[in-house]
Amino acid sequence: MLILIAGPYRSGTNNEPDMIQANMDRLEAVSLPIFRKGHLPIIGEWVANPLIQLAGSTKIGDAIFEGIQYPAAHRLLTKCDAILRIEGESKGADQDVELAKKLGLTIYYDVKEIPDAE
Repeated sequence: MLILIAGPYRSGTNNEPDMIQANMDRLEAVSLPIFRKGHLPIIGEWVANPLIQLAGSTKIGDAIFEGIQYPAAHRLLTKCDAILRIEGESKGADQDVELAKKLGLTIYYDVKEIPDAE
């Protein structure tokens, strides 16, 4: 399965780079366990951040950032089989879960819930 990892990225950080990186580290921490279960993990920021930079964004939260950040994750979800929603308050991750429900994707809330690939 291709599994999108959703959780806090900017939430609660006041756009402080160190706090954003700590959130990214939490997102990435579950990627290897997913891979070891035989699946392919993906994080929206892995796709969005290079595009945001290429588009000329000058700061987190500017119009370029906003025009790419969530749309990238939402486009990814249309290609995914499931989503893993990690803990933490996040409007964007909650939106990802709602879209995943509409798309009929499996939603996990703990990496332990994800079965091993056959």
